[in-house]
Amino acid sequence: MNANANPSLRQRKFAQTRLALAEAVTNHLEAAPFETLSVKALCERVQISEATFFNYFPRKEDLVVYLDRLWTLELNWYGQQAARQGKGLAVIESLFRYTSIQIQKKPGLMAEIIAHEALSRERSEGPEITQAERMLAFSDLEGVAEMSDQSLEGLLRSSLESAVEQGDLPANTVISAAMVGLVSIFYGVPLAIQHTNAAAIGAMYRQQLELLWGGLQATAG
Repeated sequence: MNANANPSLRQRKFAQTRLALAEAVTNHLEAAPFETLSVKALCERVQISEATFFNYFPRKEDLVVYLDRLWTLELNWYGQQAARQGKGLAVIESLFRYTSIQIQKKPGLMAEIIAHEALSRERSEGPEITQAERMLAFSDLEGVAEMSDQSLEGLLRSSLESAVEQGDLPANTVISAAMVGLVSIFYGVPLAIQHTNAAAIGAMYRQQLELLWGGLQATAG
């Protein structure tokens, strides 16, 4: 990605339309499930034709992949900021904290993203986030246009490896086993309590992470 090249007018218009579609889907998800949204209704909200829609997204389901990619990019940015200020475990904890805040702000959207992440596990083929989209969607996040959008699990794994290197976790920590614990917490906590007490997700994340770190320290001895 050439961060020094300003997007053309055509690229900016393309980005504006894709982001408008993403916003319309996000608004819908706060009131109803994704399955209830038709392409026709979505196009009416954004004021484009159905034929035009498929120039932006080959399938309706690609919108979920796109929303996931936007969220993951933003998560990467927050993780990068945390890495400048703390060690590996602090980065992981900041990612969980940021996610819990987003779940409270946009529960419908985050439920869809977490479900998609949990089901796909591997990075889904889907629309790349262009430089113009990065600049428009995250105008207040310095440096986001040049960042890689590492997958969630890739981000967690690299943070765990850093935690071991920096002495936050024992040198003999089995990364694959720690990843199972992290992934289980990340997906499991929202699924377990989101619909009953979304405000408690942050506290539950912290509790479960403390238990995981303690368990890894205990088994290392």
